[in-house]
Amino acid sequence: MNLADMLTYADIGQLTAIAGRYRCECKQNSKHDLIQSILIMLGSRSFMESHIRECAPEDLRFLNTLLFDERTYFSLEDLLAVARQASFNAPEGKTGGFREMVSRFKSGGWLFSGSSQQTRYLYQVPKDLKERFRETMSAHIKESIATSPEPVMYRSEGELMISDLVMLLRYIKDNEPELNQEGAMYRRYQQGVMNALHIPEELLSKGGWRFGYGRACEHYPPRFALLYDYIRHRRWISEEGFRLRLTATGEAVLNDGKCDSLMQIFSFWLRLYKGAVPNLPSLVYWISISAGNWVTVPSLVDGVGWLIKPFYYDSAASILEQRIIRMMVHLGMLKLGETSGGLAVMMTPWGIETAVPKYLR
Repeated sequence: MNLADMLTYADIGQLTAIAGRYRCECKQNSKHDLIQSILIMLGSRSFMESHIRECAPEDLRFLNTLLFDERTYFSLEDLLAVARQASFNAPEGKTGGFREMVSRFKSGGWLFSGSSQQTRYLYQVPKDLKERFRETMSAHIKESIATSPEPVMYRSEGELMISDLVMLLRYIKDNEPELNQEGAMYRRYQQGVMNALHIPEELLSKGGWRFGYGRACEHYPPRFALLYDYIRHRRWISEEGFRLRLTATGEAVLNDGKCDSLMQIFSFWLRLYKGAVPNLPSLVYWISISAGNWVTVPSLVDGVGWLIKPFYYDSAASILEQRIIRMMVHLGMLKLGETSGGLAVMMTPWGIETAVPKYLR
């Protein structure tokens, strides 16, 4: 439902709270006057622009999460979890501040209780407010983004990840690599795989922390780890007996030559990284909005880095540059080049199309 519909179902107490917050001039005892004045206030372009500029970062992160959530209704517990996720520096166990945030958005006209018996204890966000927030937020983020001249040379991997997935399956079939006690391929096999792939990576050095980005990230470099986790998820490989072999399903995929699409790997990547980067779909979207032409990577860090919560030893900047932008290059969504001003990126047509979630189209 849109804002006008939700205001109609709202009780006069919430309407009065919303009108009072925005200092609407109207008859406080007239529901009709309250609704009309609120619609005029919240419907103005200047309202959304000033709201975004004046909002604290945690409030914008709260709205951003709700915008990219497929659910129509949220329980109070859902909203408190979103508020906790948006408040990066909040102490553990603190709930009063999260409840206050939810109450603030309710009195601000962003959250309304359901209108039926089944949804009366659930909350929803007006559809038209979501759309207008997304449009205004796009303009707000773009203000921080610096354009870049086109690099003389740039990297665009297209669908090489699909080709390398097939190469990985073929290597496993031909070599049946041995696994060590930790369940990882011995380094000689890892190097053998890298020599066979279109996009090789440096093997991981010993030491350092590695977790949060899939099981294989502990043993292998990021792109290869994603491919490995994907074929294990699809049950195309078996790790029994300290040997890596293809399953019957994996053999069939290799023999038929009908591999999965890049879109399927992209969707898997979003799920795989969800623990470390819960709002990854929104970050991919904002990058696509910002990088329709060549833009500098440092300005992308300035534009969307504040939406990213550091993950243990990974800073917001390193998550954006190494975990998101680099992987979007591997997935064929971004072109990457270097100019005198540093690294620059630009979305590919496929990347622009893929970055918009279905529920926002």
